[in-house]
Amino acid sequence: MQNKFIALTAAVAVMGSFATVDAASAREIKIVGSSTVFPYTQAVAEEFAKKGGTAPTVESTGTGGGMKIFCQGIGEQHPDITGASRAMKKSEMELCAKNGVTDVTEVLLGYDGLSVANSRKGKKFSVTKQQLYMALAAKVPVDGKLVDNPYKKWSDIDASLPDIAITAYGPPPTSGTRDAFVELVFHTTCKKAKEGYWAEVAKDKAALKKAVKSDCTSMRTDGPFIEAGENDNLIVQRLDADANAVGIFGYSFLYENQDKLQAIQIGGVEPSMETIASGKYGISRPLYIYIKNPHRQVIKGMDDFIKEYVSEGAMSGEGYLAERGLVALTGDKLKAVQEAALQGKKMDAPTN
Repeated sequence: MQNKFIALTAAVAVMGSFATVDAASAREIKIVGSSTVFPYTQAVAEEFAKKGGTAPTVESTGTGGGMKIFCQGIGEQHPDITGASRAMKKSEMELCAKNGVTDVTEVLLGYDGLSVANSRKGKKFSVTKQQLYMALAAKVPVDGKLVDNPYKKWSDIDASLPDIAITAYGPPPTSGTRDAFVELVFHTTCKKAKEGYWAEVAKDKAALKKAVKSDCTSMRTDGPFIEAGENDNLIVQRLDADANAVGIFGYSFLYENQDKLQAIQIGGVEPSMETIASGKYGISRPLYIYIKNPHRQVIKGMDDFIKEYVSEGAMSGEGYLAERGLVALTGDKLKAVQEAALQGKKMDAPTN
């Protein structure tokens, strides 16, 4: 009896966060978050509307921006779902908890490769992660010391690279794509250095951890790297206009713009469904949506929308999200994710 009372009290509190149940249930589903997840969510929204549902409002705010908005509270003024191109951080879960957002389901959608690409009118070439770090990090090692990045051309880093100015368009700090790029390119390079400055720092694990965070995280701000906002389509437009520039974005945008763009190979490997799924392509990351479970009780169509999102027709390897570039989950992993989403399984606490 006591458990039933507690559950009823919680439900009443949720209802009270909305103006009225009828008014709240009439509003559309609100979704924010990652620009990389945005086209997948938009595709599901369109399919949901085709089948008679009310199309959700989907806003591209970036992963970090979406988390801040999502975690502000429960109620009709707050979004129901957020997309993310990385897992929720411990600090973000703490913000959610502070504002009463404690019942959240994490849904792993699949995987995405971080693409570095240029216009098909430009020169096709290959870089290593270390060369990308040397081109775009704010500080790099030169003659045993960490200094402000001096490299102006790709050929300054390695004579085998194009003799053109380094110009790279990429996402802002609020983007999960930016977080993933820094972690998978910068941090990996600094931690795995076998000689020189970072190899010396690595002799002390505590010092290395501190140094990576403070000195191997920032993108350069002296011109070669240009923040292009959360709209990846804008980067595509700029690359089409400048054959010498490269862009950083999710694989889905390269996949959808293959008529205009070509991949810059990473260590001789191009991003593809196969190379991302196998791990052969070295810059890949998981994609997520996070669902505010209490809103399922009052937002009309929310459960049906989630059911569409995790359906075989959407999430499987033959689904329409894979057709748009998502590297799909398979087998038992896919089934477990589908069940957790449909049942509203509460996520575990992040460790990061």
